[in-house]
Amino acid sequence: MKRITMTSLCLCMVLLTQACKQKTQQTEQEQTGQKQELQLTDRIYTSDEDRAIFENYLSEMKSKKSLPMSQLVTETALYFLGVPYVASTLEKEPEGLVANLHEMDCATFVDNVIALSRTIKGENPSFDNYCRNLQHLRYREGVITDYPSRLHYTSDWVYVNNQRGIVKDINGEIGGVSLTFDLNFMSTHPDSYRQLKGNPALIDEIVKQEKEINARTTYHFIPKDKIDEYAGKMQSGDMVCFTTAVKGLDTSHVGFIYWDGDRLTFIHASSLEMKVTVDKNTLKEYVQKGKNSTGIMLARPL
Repeated sequence: MKRITMTSLCLCMVLLTQACKQKTQQTEQEQTGQKQELQLTDRIYTSDEDRAIFENYLSEMKSKKSLPMSQLVTETALYFLGVPYVASTLEKEPEGLVANLHEMDCATFVDNVIALSRTIKGENPSFDNYCRNLQHLRYREGVITDYPSRLHYTSDWVYVNNQRGIVKDINGEIGGVSLTFDLNFMSTHPDSYRQLKGNPALIDEIVKQEKEINARTTYHFIPKDKIDEYAGKMQSGDMVCFTTAVKGLDTSHVGFIYWDGDRLTFIHASSLEMKVTVDKNTLKEYVQKGKNSTGIMLARPL
């Protein structure tokens, strides 16, 4: 039998200590959204206007750094009230990071609010670190290669960023109903996406991603007739994703839960109001009015 010497035991203890230290550092980096290995892309679509908006936001919000993340997300969302709604701002070729703070759609509004909130929480709240946080949120592995490297389906965005510790998928733990998807909208409607049209190789990549999402059994949601029942478990700042019955899709809209006094509503970039707004309807009213609405999913920013 091979003898275990004191030297080998000491070596094991040193290695174990180093591994624990590395794990702690990794966790701290993930909590601030700034992994050391994340390389910021050289291709950033932005403007002087966006940088000025960031600096103004930083000046106003840096004193609120110590707020709990849910409150900081809410304050950040309210900061952008009135910003114009503009669709398809991400559709740039070649694929690159779009850092656009002067016009947003529902998805880019959510991305920007969470990325900015995480930037404020970080040690160095710079425009570059905001871009790093945004890239980390929006892209698979945090790396921009081509169109499929972007997280297109909301359910996939939530799953990946839940795994990263950026948001927490709370639907199962609060008692939500199990949900599976049969996603295929992007691959079956390639002509609706400029980058996919006439590009079978990219379509094949999207098909693989859709199959991977469809195979997951971890999703839960709150049915639209149960909104009131679960209201007490929602808090301002929770990301709200509106699930849909449209064939091949998972969600139709996103925003942030907002308690306006005793009224449960949400903040979003509205295509109806054409701006970022606190919705005039309650959350329940909004979901009930949607022709294809089936309910909501929640993700809590961390």
